[in-house]
Amino acid sequence: MLGGAAVAVVCGVGFAAYSLIGGGSSGDGGPTVDEKPVAAGPPTAAEVRATTQGFLAAWEKGDAAGAAALTDDKAAAKTALTAYAKDSHLTKVKLTPGRRAGAKLPFSVTSTVSYEGKTKPFSYDSELTVVRRKHDGRTLIGWQPSVVHPELKDGDRLVTGEAGDPPIKAVDRDGAELTAKKYPSLGTVLDSLREKYGDKAGGTAGVELRVVRKGSAKSAEKSPTTKDDAEATPDKTLLTLSPGTPGTLKTTIDASLQSTAEKETAKRERASVVLVKPSTGEILAAANSKPGGFNTAFQGSLAPGSTMKVITSSLLLEKKLAGVDKKHPCPKYVTYGGWKFQNDDKFEIKDGTFRASFARSCNTAFISQAKELQNDSLTKQAQEVFGLGRDNWSIGVPSFDGGIPVQSDAQMGASLIGQGGVRMNPLNMASVAATVKSGTFKQPYLVSPDVDHRTPATASRKMSGATAGALRDLMHYTAVAGTAVEPMSGLGSDMGAKTGSAEVDGQKKPNGWFTAYRGDLAAGAVVQEGGHGGDSAGPLVRAMFLAGQ
Repeated sequence: MLGGAAVAVVCGVGFAAYSLIGGGSSGDGGPTVDEKPVAAGPPTAAEVRATTQGFLAAWEKGDAAGAAALTDDKAAAKTALTAYAKDSHLTKVKLTPGRRAGAKLPFSVTSTVSYEGKTKPFSYDSELTVVRRKHDGRTLIGWQPSVVHPELKDGDRLVTGEAGDPPIKAVDRDGAELTAKKYPSLGTVLDSLREKYGDKAGGTAGVELRVVRKGSAKSAEKSPTTKDDAEATPDKTLLTLSPGTPGTLKTTIDASLQSTAEKETAKRERASVVLVKPSTGEILAAANSKPGGFNTAFQGSLAPGSTMKVITSSLLLEKKLAGVDKKHPCPKYVTYGGWKFQNDDKFEIKDGTFRASFARSCNTAFISQAKELQNDSLTKQAQEVFGLGRDNWSIGVPSFDGGIPVQSDAQMGASLIGQGGVRMNPLNMASVAATVKSGTFKQPYLVSPDVDHRTPATASRKMSGATAGALRDLMHYTAVAGTAVEPMSGLGSDMGAKTGSAEVDGQKKPNGWFTAYRGDLAAGAVVQEGGHGGDSAGPLVRAMFLAGQ
């Protein structure tokens, strides 16, 4: 019995040793007894503090490899931090952490730029985020190029040296200087103008610290392309060590109208507007609510909603599928391509005319004609008559000239009312109104083609005088008796407009659109998530017309 008890104890010890050392399973699919539990959940305050301190300390002393090892993308971080030290010529770098907010830590950077005997202080603010790696629970810096500098995106670099582009002094149509400080919405536009025309305006380059964009001529060390939209985001000057001599570049901007556009978009959330001159195509003003961000006014790609009905109407009028005062169906519902379409609030117009359907923006009046059209009918109309969607505009800076893809079935029906795959921006819709007013497409431009001898885009055919007259009649009626009455009230007799609202997945309210002309002015505007165009974008256009009178 004594021996048996001793054996039992030894066996028990042996089993315990196996469980602790040999890696036996608990049998329920969970971790083994000897595995350390993997941390999960958001990083704690202590973890954020330790991780950020280590990263900032390594970066500050120039240890790119050591700092990169504390990120979740060591290769990208090492490349960026090595280039930071080598290409930017920043010395005496000091990184000061700010107040933590959860896993985010803002920090300030102070340094000195030193290049060929020239030095200048340089400081800025940035931010980093601590993340937890799933497989081992380790906390690391979530790597983004913006950690190095908030202006950086993937592939961008900070470079100090002789600027590749001489500076320019951009002026408006009357010679007034245009600066980003006075006209914030022109910030990226002025950068683009410098990149495109700096070597043509007669200036000489200085020494600068710049953000060199991925794929730019300076980054790739190749000749720049002449296409406006080849580099959507231009290089950006952050600090001038030695100023160059600027050359003067005249633009078509009207400084007074630009001031109004800046003021009016700043009052609104996510608003963009463009004003053009129908008789010439000159761009008089362009602004966005968020001037430091993406230039939606020129480069946006959004469904234009019912403002597209201007183009669709020109198609129906040419094909004799509608007449201004002819009877035209506007039922509550219409089915096409397997989709059931309806009007706003499910209204209908009984025994109405096409004029009434256009003025009230009846969706079913347009989609009911889809069966009479070819899949490419709207695409051809937009390209051939309105000069849209050919990817050939050359306005002087990057721009998007609209997209009207060939579609079929329900998507083709939706495109007739500015949904489906149709994409526009305020510049495009200002051009549409200008084409209606003048009767022929004139490509918008910001810098005269004479400056660089480029060839503006043209339409392959001109709409008939009867069609142009009918469109002006429809837009004028909409402005005096339709959905555009309030914004266009009291603006005289030589004017017309079209409202629009475009549904967007994930948005509670649609984007509000408005396109209109008044005399020799034409405008396009959008207020994202603004609701009905007459209520949101309409007042913005009205303010521009009043300023231009």
